Amino acid sequence: MNRKLKLIWDFGGEASEKTAEHHCVHLREFAVAEKLHFYEINFSVISEMHSIAFIVVDEIDMKTYRDALKPHRGQLAE
Repeated sequence: MNRKLKLIWDFGGEASEKTAEHHCVHLREFAVAEKLHFYEINFSVISEMHSIAFIVVDEIDMKTYRDALKPHRGQLAE
């Protein structure tokens, strides 16, 4: 069984929510252009000054995403 991983980009400051939301557009564009599978692309507001953008992918595809898009961190997806 293949594990799902959540690749995460952190954004800080007053515009972090808008920046994370916009980053999702680029994540989707990349996945579609490269014909790569993903489960979810979204963003979350952690606090007023911290938001994240993330993509959930199969572990087998992680290196492709990681090498091209340089996420700040990753974790097992729930």
